[in-house]
Amino acid sequence: MAPALLATGLTTSAMADDVYYDSARVLSVTPQTERVRYVTQDCHTDYVEQRYQERSPAGAILGGIAGGLLGAQIGKGNGRIAGAAVGAGVGAMVGDRVDNSNSRVYSESRPVQRCVDVENWRTETSGYHVEYRYNGRNYTTFTQQPPGDRIQVRVAVSDDYGSRGGSRVSYDEPGYGQRPGYGDGRPPHPNNHRRYW
Repeated sequence: MAPALLATGLTTSAMADDVYYDSARVLSVTPQTERVRYVTQDCHTDYVEQRYQERSPAGAILGGIAGGLLGAQIGKGNGRIAGAAVGAGVGAMVGDRVDNSNSRVYSESRPVQRCVDVENWRTETSGYHVEYRYNGRNYTTFTQQPPGDRIQVRVAVSDDYGSRGGSRVSYDEPGYGQRPGYGDGRPPHPNNHRRYW
């Protein structure tokens, strides 16, 4: 008799579109959880010692000049030019080494940040498994938010004289967020479909 009562009630409320909304009593709500991975960085500061020496170019310059003069005394013609070049190079090396042999060496500590990736896991609630009772029957569905004491159902009425011999009343599962199995990556619940009386 319940379908007949529901269908009769539509004549004064929402018979124009044959659809209306009702509420059902919630029997139980079970949170559905999942493990989610996320990465953080653990950083710390190290101090690295850096050494450097004060150097003067005076020794290399004077050594190069002296070496060039001495090299130019060797040979004749082009040989003197080559000797001057070699002497200048050797003199610059020797002069730089002698001049900077006693120079001071300094050191300082510089901060260096070092980071490593750390893998973490947390538990998140992905939705709620809801059991509810409507029109004397128990049903289940999946919602994105907890429904409270009552949950909304969508009731539709259509003529089905050929197969049923009268009007047919059906309702859809409540729509809290996206319906399971329609784009949110979850398979539809076995009872998550349109109901018929």
